Amino acid sequence: MIAKTNLQKEFRIMSNYATINPATGERVAEFPTLTEDEVQDVLKRSFTEYRNWRSTPLAERAAVLTRVAELHRERSEELAALLTLEMGKPIAEARGEVALVASIYAYYADNAERFLRDEPLEISGPGSALVRTEPIGPLVGIMPWNFPYYQVARFAAPNIVLGNTVILKHSRNCPQSALAIEAVFRDAGLPADVYINAFATSGQIATMIADPRVQGVSLTGSEKAGSAVGEIAGRHMKKYVLELGGSDPFIVLPDADLDKAVAGAVAGRMYNGGQACTASKRFIIVGDIYDEFLTRYTEAMTKIAPGDPTDTKTTFGPLSSQASVEEIAELVQDAVSKGATAVSGGGAPNDSGAYYPATVLTGVTPEMRAYSEEIFGPAAVVYRVDSPEAAVDLANDSPFGLSSSIYSADVAAARQLADQLETGMVWINSISRSAPDLPFGGVKRSGVGRELAQYGINEFSNKKLIRIPAV
Repeated sequence: MIAKTNLQKEFRIMSNYATINPATGERVAEFPTLTEDEVQDVLKRSFTEYRNWRSTPLAERAAVLTRVAELHRERSEELAALLTLEMGKPIAEARGEVALVASIYAYYADNAERFLRDEPLEISGPGSALVRTEPIGPLVGIMPWNFPYYQVARFAAPNIVLGNTVILKHSRNCPQSALAIEAVFRDAGLPADVYINAFATSGQIATMIADPRVQGVSLTGSEKAGSAVGEIAGRHMKKYVLELGGSDPFIVLPDADLDKAVAGAVAGRMYNGGQACTASKRFIIVGDIYDEFLTRYTEAMTKIAPGDPTDTKTTFGPLSSQASVEEIAELVQDAVSKGATAVSGGGAPNDSGAYYPATVLTGVTPEMRAYSEEIFGPAAVVYRVDSPEAAVDLANDSPFGLSSSIYSADVAAARQLADQLETGMVWINSISRSAPDLPFGGVKRSGVGRELAQYGINEFSNKKLIRIPAV
């Protein structure tokens, strides 16, 4: 009961799952949560189907994912429209997310045979030995609202093709997106109980994680939610993957191309309204280029105006909810009240929709929340340091360690600097991006485990040794 209570504290409790248009505040649709009997039925169905699905030939499992990818492309417009409706993603970015998701399912369909091939071992004794990659059983996935399809695909694609079954709890503010994912799987020919959408409460998720039929849990979300999930998973000896927050540093060295650096800084901070764990959040400028960078960056950020997310020309829409706006406003106000300067943006939340202006903060110091907390929205913090060494020290002075960027004309020097950064990913002369064949994950409070590429298919697998001594 203790673990269940802690988990409830870390997830926002609402009576139902609901679509609330963040651009207007309109409550569009509502869906009830599971009953306790339905929770047990979900667990039973997932466990029973696992026995069948793991025995299904790999080629058939891969063929289903190929069809899932095709359906995402065929239904791109309707899937994208749901993202815009439920979490305010500009329609052009929503279409981009659907395309990325299709590529993830296709990637695992195309590469599963190679990833799951037996691995012969070179051994000192007589005979032979190999490692076989096998599924482990039903898994629980807990996914966020900022990339409703992409986050699910990173978890579901490798595990379904591996032979695991999936119970998926999506965020409470994107239930129609959750149902659309399940519908795609059904229409692609996936047996109904291989992937089960569960409109579950946090207490019910705690029950599922603790159930002996469930073998693992993956969460993408806040560090507090990750700590709660890790606690209950550890108590019940379950494997877990946690993809948590980030406060990604963006280092600009004196020899950097400022045109590229400023453009990258804008895109890195403002993509998806800044609501991304890998968004660039702390801009660390080395030496005398600071003033010019700040001037040009502030000017560019000031020109970004929020608009109607259904308009194809809009690049910056509302945040996901009014609560998200209030959280950003509190962090900015805390910094300003303690001496920081909002050189652009800031201001009070907008009552007519979940909008908040693109904001640039300077003069942020350790006693301010913005120094150490993740700013999950369109507010950037810009620092000046005197040397690359000082840039590394500031970049690493964070509880997070997800991704990072370094801009420099000297790629070799940037690579040496990359070796010193305490992050799971480093991009040189680019913002952080995602692709099916690139591993994704961080260190420190940014999480545990990796997703995507071959790493993603190995997290919830049994690496079984088969040893045959000489007779």
